[in-house]
Amino acid sequence: MIRYALHCEKDHGFESWFQSSSAYDQQVKRKLVTCPICGSAKVEKAIMAPRIVGKKGRGRATPPPEAATAPTPEAAPSGPTSLLMAQEKELRAKLKELRDHIVKNADNVGERFANEARAMHYGDKEHRPIYGEASPEEAKSLIDEGIEVSPLPTLPEDRN
Repeated sequence: MIRYALHCEKDHGFESWFQSSSAYDQQVKRKLVTCPICGSAKVEKAIMAPRIVGKKGRGRATPPPEAATAPTPEAAPSGPTSLLMAQEKELRAKLKELRDHIVKNADNVGERFANEARAMHYGDKEHRPIYGEASPEEAKSLIDEGIEVSPLPTLPEDRN
């Protein structure tokens, strides 16, 4: 199951669950996904941060994040610029939350990242969550070998 944050043409925000991304696409195409506030069938996915469950969290249910609620007219941002700024702030907060979760629940292996990832992939070391540093060439090589890697989110304030 996939949970999507959605919004309609009138910028009403809501969430919905789908069996898969293709099920979402089919339902939208058939106009089965509608805004619960205004009934509009012109619905799009909103920007969302991925949820990562660490090794410790496997095998048990994790509580869902706070449900998104549609803004009330008096709390709604005043114009497209304000809305974009609010969405950008929310996205940055979610990216920071994701990065902080990874840093808290994984081992920093530094420049040994590529070697550690390979060793775990090929069974030479026990699997565990890690993060570290890799050059673009090392990351590409890992991906070419079928080893799943993703960069940690970097925010503008991290570069200051």
